[in-house]
Amino acid sequence: MNDEPLVVGVDASTHGVKAIAWSLRGEAVAEGRAPVALLNPGPGWWEQRAEEWAEATVTALAAVGTQVGRRVAAIGLTHQRETFVGLDEAWRPVRPAIVWMDERAHAEVAQIRATFGDERFHALTGKPLSMTPSVTKLMWLRGHEAARFESARRWLDVGAYLIHELTGEDVTSVASAEAMGLVDLRAGTWSEPLLEMAGLDTSSVPRLIPAGHVAGVLGRQLSRRVCLPDDMPVVATAGDGQAAALGAQILGLDRAYLNLGTAVVAGTVAPDFRIDRAYRTMGGALPGTYLLESDLKGGTFTIDWLRDTVLGGRLPVEDLERQAAAVPPGAAGLILVPYLATVMDPYWDDDASGLLVGLRGEHGPGHLMRAAMEGVALEERLHFRAIEQATGTRIDAVHILGGGSQSNLWCQIMADVLDRPVRRTLSQEATSLGAAMLAAVTAGHFASAREAAEAMGGTAEEFVPGADAPRYGRLFDDVYAGLYPALRDALGRLAAFLRSGA
Repeated sequence: MNDEPLVVGVDASTHGVKAIAWSLRGEAVAEGRAPVALLNPGPGWWEQRAEEWAEATVTALAAVGTQVGRRVAAIGLTHQRETFVGLDEAWRPVRPAIVWMDERAHAEVAQIRATFGDERFHALTGKPLSMTPSVTKLMWLRGHEAARFESARRWLDVGAYLIHELTGEDVTSVASAEAMGLVDLRAGTWSEPLLEMAGLDTSSVPRLIPAGHVAGVLGRQLSRRVCLPDDMPVVATAGDGQAAALGAQILGLDRAYLNLGTAVVAGTVAPDFRIDRAYRTMGGALPGTYLLESDLKGGTFTIDWLRDTVLGGRLPVEDLERQAAAVPPGAAGLILVPYLATVMDPYWDDDASGLLVGLRGEHGPGHLMRAAMEGVALEERLHFRAIEQATGTRIDAVHILGGGSQSNLWCQIMADVLDRPVRRTLSQEATSLGAAMLAAVTAGHFASAREAAEAMGGTAEEFVPGADAPRYGRLFDDVYAGLYPALRDALGRLAAFLRSGA
């Protein structure tokens, strides 16, 4: 029987938990999965039951443990970011967790801007001010659910909650917690001014440790329940975006990863702390580094919207893609700007909304699908251009992963629009793999995270820019790059109209 050691990467994402056992060559050997429900109690509100994170994690780990448990050397934990939960003195949730995509805190963003300041917030957290960091929703809770807010004794990111459930420890990594918008990222500590602004102090949050350090060990009773060895180390890694970058072998500024999932998260890795409105700065999974990240909330979400909401589910994605492949580049003059869930970089505008421009009577489902795929790619070109201008370094290649990357058509559109090679990662589970890489270092199998990434990662198919690349370059320069700025004021007035209830 094979006795090669394995490491497990647990990825607690928005829709569920995946636990994958990886070999030291980056091969997926066993896995377990369990869903987590996403609740929508009001327009733009998104919540989850934190207890389901733990239940799903135990279920997923047990599936791995029953297959290869005795070979597992360590567990690396990564998770959805900005989602948070408040716990009472008995460590029970005081209310459902608020999820990263929640949009209830418009007024709190304005409050932070007025009382704390955009530039100060950006300089401390690495992030231009927007609704996304948890602090905005914490302030909403303080103002709208005061009794629940006051009953909470701890406020935890998803990683911290799972670490406590698995090990009993009250700890999280800097690269996990910093997405909350409460961490002085340059110093790697909780920021007392930010905590005070949110009505918290250091007794309200867990202890911080560096990414890639052991947070604790599985309790003996839980170890036996999930069929893993006693005293199994649980490694606090980073948020899912940073873990995915490591799993995709992004180790410097000259390469970028692009996770084409529900949202499109992309980025490159810097060796030092820096800020710019072209990206948001996150603590890197590779110790001592920082991820310069772009985030488009409308990735495959845009395709789902087209299929389910616009077309009523009448056509499967495969049929839509076949129709899109028959449509020439530029979708016969139809352009979609994919701001269906507002926009982060480079505009940081919580009043933004999507645009469908150039619509004509001859346009059908295939044109819409092509425009959606091209719109996401054109937006990524906008992001990469801004990051390159800010860093002074060209991104020579893009490593692509996520559900959308399984489409050859979309990968080729990406290569043509971005005008650079796009390489599909060997594994589409780069997030879990990145967490497993850090677990492998902790277990002593590699000397560094860089060494683990080089041994366990890799890319497969490469898509290179083709004959359509110059046409897409014209479309971007002549139309797309200026489209949203030209309509931004009108969209802001529209958002205000909707909020007024008129």
